[in-house]
Amino acid sequence: MATPGIAIRAFVIGDYDAACALWNAAEGIEICEGDSRSELGAYLERNPGLSCVAEENGALVGAALCGHDGRRGLIYHLGVATSARGRGVGRMLLQHCLNGWRAAGIKRAFILVATDNSSGREFWIRNGWESLSEAIPMARDI
Repeated sequence: MATPGIAIRAFVIGDYDAACALWNAAEGIEICEGDSRSELGAYLERNPGLSCVAEENGALVGAALCGHDGRRGLIYHLGVATSARGRGVGRMLLQHCLNGWRAAGIKRAFILVATDNSSGREFWIRNGWESLSEAIPMARDI
């Protein structure tokens, strides 16, 4: 479903500052040390065309950091500017990710949603994602 005036295109490293500003302003998205310009640049190179941004009148109003490991897809950040919410921008970004995964032969994908991000959780459930009660997220710095 297209939203008039909104264009979806591939995320390029030149979008980094605007995307980080958008993600920092969004509830439930945490930008951390693994989200440096160089690390995101490397991620974009390993996953060409999968991450995307939404633009309206030349301004970035949404961004999704999306990729895969050859087996499973993962969205690290998907955020929409407050001014563009409720207009289908999040669904458009998600659809771009889904189409990219399908083209790459990816059959299943994961996301992490902050426990205190109820609006984010509702978005994902509305768009067909399920909670995994049998798994807990774990991490380790290397």
